[in-house]
Amino acid sequence: MRRATRPALASLILLATACAKNAPYDTLSPEGPIARTQDALFKPVFWIAVVVFVLVEGALVYAMVRFRDRGQEGLPRQVHGSPKLEIAWTIAPALILAAIAVPTVVTIFDLSERQPGGMKVNVIGHQWWWEYRYPDGGVVTATDLHIPTGRPVYLDLEAYEEGPVATTPAKKDEGVIHSFWPPKLAGKQDVVPGRVNRMTIQADRPGVYEGQCAEFCGLSHANMRLTVIAHSQQDFDRWLADQKRPAAQPSGGRAASGLQAFREKGCASCHAIGGVSEGLGGPNLTHLASRETFAGGTFRRTDENLEQWLRNPPGMKPGSKMPNLNLSQDEIDGLVAYLQTLK
Repeated sequence: MRRATRPALASLILLATACAKNAPYDTLSPEGPIARTQDALFKPVFWIAVVVFVLVEGALVYAMVRFRDRGQEGLPRQVHGSPKLEIAWTIAPALILAAIAVPTVVTIFDLSERQPGGMKVNVIGHQWWWEYRYPDGGVVTATDLHIPTGRPVYLDLEAYEEGPVATTPAKKDEGVIHSFWPPKLAGKQDVVPGRVNRMTIQADRPGVYEGQCAEFCGLSHANMRLTVIAHSQQDFDRWLADQKRPAAQPSGGRAASGLQAFREKGCASCHAIGGVSEGLGGPNLTHLASRETFAGGTFRRTDENLEQWLRNPPGMKPGSKMPNLNLSQDEIDGLVAYLQTLK
């Protein structure tokens, strides 16, 4: 393949990916009133930008062709100092900016208001996974954010200090910036050390909405995914009640040996499991088996993936804060069996 054709082929492939239907990260297919409001602002601003681009680039091309060097003597007629032209190209951009600024500011203030009847969730950005705390429900979970449909969900987002055990809000000069981005439900919101940012999401109908950390935050930034799972109010209440239950206690067999390994190998110091441990720093595992993925949404929760993860976490996810505990095969088998009972 000739070098000259490669950029064109790459451009066609990129264009083709933009035409995919039902793409999980499609920002142009809003699935809730917040995302639709933002989309309604984006579209007219986009088309205004297109018109400005065409006019400016068209004028540039016209000037290049019309006044190109034909061997003529002297300079063409100059427009510098023309009051009419200078007034025109000063007022026109000001009017365009005003036309964009007014609806933008109004939309920002509208979206920042919190009405009674919404649900609050505290979102904690760690390296590299998301933690969700439901202050009204007394539930802490990770990776999957569960919400009811038809109801605004108010998110308070903050970043936590990172290290072997990440337990406290990061100061301004510590930690890293993340960005919470569920594209079908809302735009991006930075998660900044030392402050609490706010955003609102809302889903029209039950479903699974994919998302991603949108701010480069370190070695496994690409592995910091998120999933918003929207339920009907009845199903959400049922999920919340299930999450409040303590973890199942195995009475024997391989799962029981896994629970013993969990306690003896130091897992309990970082991971909380209801009725078993109150560890801090790692994801809450009380109902791990109710999630489809683990390790920041990176891997499917299969026996094989859990086994590989327990054998060498940093080997599967570069930069993982979970160390290699040099577990024996029997300990890994027991832990996999135990973790899969946590429904």
